[in-house]
Formats: sequence, structure tokens, C-alpha cells
Amino acid sequence: MDLRLVLVATPVLLAVGWAGFNIGRAAVGQLQLMLKRARG
Repeated sequence: MDLRLVLVATPVLLAVGWAGFNIGRAAVGQLQLMLKRARG
């Protein structure tokens, strides 16, 4: 694999992974809040 491709793809993949992590964490928080409201 060409090193330039790795140098370009690595930060992009890190950014996508970090965004996905944050979105997933927010979604779990919203889900927990929704479940808490439904019970109470």
C-alpha cells in the first residue's frame, strides 16, 4: 500500500471514529433519558 494513502486515510478514519463514538454516546444518553421518563 502506498504510504501517502495511509497518511491521508489515517486522520480521516480517526475523525470518523471519534465522531461515531460521540454520536453513539449521545444516543445512549438520550435512550436512557427516554426510558427513565417512560418508567417514571
